[in-house]
Amino acid sequence: MFQRLGSLPAPLRGVLAVGAGALIAAGLPPVDGWPLAFLGFPLFLVLLDTAKSKSWRSGFGLGWAFGLGYFAVAFHWIGYAFFVEAGTYLWMMPFMLGILSGGMAIYWGLAGLLAKRFGGSGLQLTLAFSALLAVAEWLRGHLLTGFPWAAPGLLVVGMGGVAQAASVIGMTGLTLLVVLWASLPYVFLSGERRRLMLAGGAILLLLPALWGWGDWRLAGASGALVPGVVIRIVQPNLPQEEKWREDNARQIFDDLLQLSMLPTAERPDGIGGVTHVIWPESAVPFLIDESPVAKSELKPLLGGRTALITGAVRAGRMGEGVEPDAHNSIIVFDGTAEVAARYDKWRLVPGGEFLPLAWALEPLGFRQVVQTPGSFVPGPGPRTVILPGGLKASLTICYEAIFPDRLVDDADRPQAIVNVTNDGWFGRSTGPWQHLAQARLRTIEQGLPMIRAANTGISAVIDPYGRTLRMLPLMEKGVVDSPLPVAISATAYARMGDFWLLILTVCIISCAFLARFWALER
Repeated sequence: MFQRLGSLPAPLRGVLAVGAGALIAAGLPPVDGWPLAFLGFPLFLVLLDTAKSKSWRSGFGLGWAFGLGYFAVAFHWIGYAFFVEAGTYLWMMPFMLGILSGGMAIYWGLAGLLAKRFGGSGLQLTLAFSALLAVAEWLRGHLLTGFPWAAPGLLVVGMGGVAQAASVIGMTGLTLLVVLWASLPYVFLSGERRRLMLAGGAILLLLPALWGWGDWRLAGASGALVPGVVIRIVQPNLPQEEKWREDNARQIFDDLLQLSMLPTAERPDGIGGVTHVIWPESAVPFLIDESPVAKSELKPLLGGRTALITGAVRAGRMGEGVEPDAHNSIIVFDGTAEVAARYDKWRLVPGGEFLPLAWALEPLGFRQVVQTPGSFVPGPGPRTVILPGGLKASLTICYEAIFPDRLVDDADRPQAIVNVTNDGWFGRSTGPWQHLAQARLRTIEQGLPMIRAANTGISAVIDPYGRTLRMLPLMEKGVVDSPLPVAISATAYARMGDFWLLILTVCIISCAFLARFWALER
């Protein structure tokens, strides 16, 4: 089989590489088809191994095609956003998706190039490519604002206890292990020397071992709850095309007020006894912190005892006659409807809240998807806010929760993460499920619970082990009440970041050199 693939013309090999990447991405949440990776990665490595040329074009081209297939499928849900105002934005969809998928695939192309130049095959190539792809994924999450969405490590969400390793090595470390394990069938089919085959088998045995360790960690979880804290998440399920219409402002606000007071099976008296109400990102289409009417109507709802945490657009006043800048913010109201705290989103969405290379793209007709009177301005960065009642929380907005680094203020560790988001742009696609899965990994990495309020779903309360305590399904209107799980001690990842990823990467690369030496031994 290897010889047949090696004799195929280059364009067909590229098509197969695209298909291999697409196959892996098809296993991401909500499908959770992680076994597909055990087909896609070996197929790609066979193509890379049998490429006759070691030139940069050979390795980079195959790696880029592999990444293109992966990201085109993994990011397809972004296309749904362009249908919200199709007359204005739909023409941009193929260009933006193509640029995004092709741009992210460059990182995979570089990993393929270096793996091919490193030489070798079998276990040596598998080890080298796994480490190099992990480095490429780390760079993808950091360079040019970073966009670590749908890292291959996300496949572990369907792998039970394996996900608990995020508490030590983070999402990128899981990417390294997933790629390594999934690539081993290629090693077993490549005719390796016996000692290298045994080494590959030993590596594969780490998968059930780590799975068992994760299950053991979950079995020992205490499940303790923060005393006196009752969370109510409001999910209005407002269609995106109606969300920003000014003539809907009154109805939207009334719906949020009514939902906030709704009786539930757990709380038949409605909001009574609830300590914190959470509304999703940009919940209302007006400046709620500057509206005396809104505050006067919030006051009886909150009753002097309940805090409201809501996503909102906030205007940054620049002076008389100057168009104000806009902040995508979280506003915290105390029980008397007075503003107790504010948080401004600092990781803005490229193409959504700002347009990269605007000087070149705007003359061509491209626009950022979210339009405001002024420009969105980023906030200063992560910080811990003391909510009414004394609860210390790290506030995050939308896709800030996909970043493992700088998620919380390390100098002032919170008790919980609050994430408000609006996934209404993406309908019933895979996007909201992938977003939730990445949020779950953040809780494991940090050892912190998360309260997540989404406009159309999926809203949830997640414990510090990534387990969903309460959830509102996608595209369902309603509320969910929940206690708040107690945070656990800071994890190894929370304390040391990617240090153990670095150690693991160095070990894998060292093993690749050792495998090369063994392969050359007579």
